[in-house]
Amino acid sequence: MFSSTRRTKHRSWICSLFLVLCLTSLPVSAKRDSLREVTDGNWEDILTGEWMIEFYAPWCPACQQLQPVWKEFADWGEDMGVNVAKVDVTDQPGLSGRFIITSLPTIYHCKDGVFRKYQGARTKDDFLSFVDEQKWKAVEPVSSWLGPSSFLMNSMSALFKLSMFIRRCHNYMTEQLGIPVWGSYVIFGLATLFSGLALGLLLVFIADFVFPSRRFSSPDYYQKKQSMQQARLLQRQEDEHEADGEEDDDEEEEEQDDVWRRRRGSPEGRPEPKAQGFSDEALRKRVVGNREEEEEEEEEDT
Repeated sequence: MFSSTRRTKHRSWICSLFLVLCLTSLPVSAKRDSLREVTDGNWEDILTGEWMIEFYAPWCPACQQLQPVWKEFADWGEDMGVNVAKVDVTDQPGLSGRFIITSLPTIYHCKDGVFRKYQGARTKDDFLSFVDEQKWKAVEPVSSWLGPSSFLMNSMSALFKLSMFIRRCHNYMTEQLGIPVWGSYVIFGLATLFSGLALGLLLVFIADFVFPSRRFSSPDYYQKKQSMQQARLLQRQEDEHEADGEEDDDEEEEEQDDVWRRRRGSPEGRPEPKAQGFSDEALRKRVVGNREEEEEEEEEDT
């Protein structure tokens, strides 16, 4: 009988110990889940409800000092109806660009998609009073065109993601493939050049397709162009014909001058000897002078 009572007591102690362990483990698990992690995949969840978000980096000393306080604030946040979250900017560069994080740690308050930057003291009591007393209403909200869901911030997020992708590619080429640093820079420079050329050609084709030139779209453009080409061709032929006619006239005048010089080259009617080396102008003046002398002699004879 004593053995049976001992067994029942032993079982009761085991059951009570098991219940105590279960009850003590439940709050610990709740505390671990109270601080949420925001990523590029679930960041749109913060657009609904009330949130306090911390942007941090593991290597930041100020962020390391804030982590215990932020965890305690997250434990109280469930009772106050506010979601407390954190963002690691080293793992989530897109969110860093989307919220324009320029210093660490940075804390934002969000209420139904309206964001405000927290500028107060970084203690648990200050965080609680900021939410409980609604001190965030006195803070000017972020403008809509600078909000994380705007087109501008989406572009900034894509730019930050691209920069991190380029950095990872650079580290892979230099560390894994053994390419020197200057070689990696050359590769990225050539890739940027060719991608810019391709993008420029694409934009030109799109602009030409969407906004075609008026002269090309006109139905009379090609007819006018053909008539202008024919007119230019006729004008060119006329100019060549006139140039040929002038050359022929010059050649005829030169032939007549040669014949005339041969006939009237000397006073006796004989051609002027070429060895003297007179120029054409001198010969022409001499022939004119001889003709005037002959005319004067004929007038005296008469």
